[in-house]
Amino acid sequence: MIATIEDLAHMRQAINWSRHCPPSPGAYNVGAVVVGAHGEQLAYGYSREIDQHVHAEESALAKLAGVDLRDATIYSTLEPCSVRASRPLSCTRLILRAGIRRVCFSLHEPLLLADCEGVELLAEAGVQVVEVPQFAADVVEINAHLLRR
Repeated sequence: MIATIEDLAHMRQAINWSRHCPPSPGAYNVGAVVVGAHGEQLAYGYSREIDQHVHAEESALAKLAGVDLRDATIYSTLEPCSVRASRPLSCTRLILRAGIRRVCFSLHEPLLLADCEGVELLAEAGVQVVEVPQFAADVVEINAHLLRR
């Protein structure tokens, strides 16, 4: 699936949110935006927004508890995690639990902190997954503290 012009605009918002992450030498800086069926932004999140362990997707989804998200899309600058040490559920599991059926991301999680299978697990569950590689260089730059070692 190819990203649309709207996908590019929403991913740019997620990139901008990722620049708000408090610094952490051992964690990614990730931004996420949840968008409704009509293109309206429903929520945003970024890594460490509310505590030192919160992930971007987790933060955005927490703001929408109880909202029907079956027609929503979540944009994440980095592939949603599939393994989590600090929480019981990975971002992939949180997305599936929320009922979101479309996920856009810019960069596959590098094999650095964990072996991520988020894209595979989402696709296996019937979620439409769209890679938006146009912003991959931005994600690498924002995460230079980890990716340029």
